[in-house]
Amino acid sequence: MAPSDKIPSGSGATPSTGTLPPTPSDEILDIVDENDEVVGQAPRGEATARGLRHRCVFIEARDAAGRLFVHRRTPTKPVFPSHYDMFVGGVVGAGESYDEAALREAEEELGVRGLPRPEPLFSFLYTSAEHSWWSRVYQVRCELPVNPQAEEVAWHAFLTDAELERRLDDWEWVPDGLDAYHRLRAFRAGGAAS
Repeated sequence: MAPSDKIPSGSGATPSTGTLPPTPSDEILDIVDENDEVVGQAPRGEATARGLRHRCVFIEARDAAGRLFVHRRTPTKPVFPSHYDMFVGGVVGAGESYDEAALREAEEELGVRGLPRPEPLFSFLYTSAEHSWWSRVYQVRCELPVNPQAEEVAWHAFLTDAELERRLDDWEWVPDGLDAYHRLRAFRAGGAAS
């Protein structure tokens, strides 16, 4: 490599190729229809910008004492920045199963390895004016010390159910997570989750 071709220090480019590493918006997602059947693929950034329906996982993570992991998203998140969430999770990559995505996302966001496989509970279609995704809700027990991913989590704590309930009206929650939370409560009460 000629001196003029050197990659600037701190540019984020990889020395082997001289190209920038992929960003989350470059991640390829399966685009699905109203029946959760794959109808195409698109980069995450395009799917978000165009409101294309894709797949998402929500994982309720509780510690050994049964307290719920709650966090505030970083201000740099492209969707619902700086909002609070009572789930960890995210998008399902192209060709990835819901179950694979649930384990990957839970371990990434909690900053742990060796987490038990999250247990699937139910699925639902989340739709708002801007967003639409098929969602699967899971639960997992995390008895490992957490070290949340700094790019995803600005603040976190384990809260009791009562502590969470007291904050529902005071904090700005991600709307899809809040919808999933109400559906999960109905599911556990023996009602329909959808």
